[in-house]
Amino acid sequence: MTDNTLMRRLRRRPRRDDDRRKRGFGTFLRDVVVIFLAALLISFLIKTFLIRSFYIPSGSMENTLQINDRIIVNELVPDLVDVKRGDVVVFTDPGGWLEGTAPVAAESGNPLTDGVSWFLTQVGLGTQDSNDHLIKRVIGLPGDTVSCCNDFGQMSVNGVPLDEPYVLLPPGEQRVSGDDFSVTVPEGALWVMGDNRYNSKDSRYNGDTPSKGFVPTDDVVGRAFVISWPVSRWTWLDDWPDVFRGTDRADG
Repeated sequence: MTDNTLMRRLRRRPRRDDDRRKRGFGTFLRDVVVIFLAALLISFLIKTFLIRSFYIPSGSMENTLQINDRIIVNELVPDLVDVKRGDVVVFTDPGGWLEGTAPVAAESGNPLTDGVSWFLTQVGLGTQDSNDHLIKRVIGLPGDTVSCCNDFGQMSVNGVPLDEPYVLLPPGEQRVSGDDFSVTVPEGALWVMGDNRYNSKDSRYNGDTPSKGFVPTDDVVGRAFVISWPVSRWTWLDDWPDVFRGTDRADG
């Protein structure tokens, strides 16, 4: 091998090493982009079909839920998993429920912060669209007769009085509703009420809306099953099956 040939080979090696490094960086960058897009797609599918995050804008569900709590909602309810009495559900406004309600600012005014919030909402991790939804507890299922109040101030479902430990009442108040009522829930709908009974514009007070105070099951986004934030309030949300034990209709 001549000296000239050896020198030419030595000069080629750095160039080949540079090419390898460039190809390695390009492969790494491609993998990062693929992983990001895959994560984005998975998050979008999770939001669309499995779970979703919301925040609580009002005190209508106190003390179960506090203002600004974050919750995670199971979107398999009601399409694949049946709604049960006692479930805390998130639903879109059936029409007229949110009229006259003071809106809570969904945007901060900071373009970067709002952009990140919008992006997280699109993939199911943000709560920017919470103002378009309501959250209440299911009391009556289709066909149920819900009435209030008996001589002890209790509400009844299908004639069975309920002992509701989750209800927040004003000091000294025994009646679980300030107004008497008796309704039969139509097919394809729910009767819902807030746990803060004297501060909740729920089914009782939406009789003049298109849905007559009932919530179509098609408007239900899902069942809230956990408080995710703040960390100090992390807990599973109970549907209180013992409260509603024995309320099933004989024909149901």
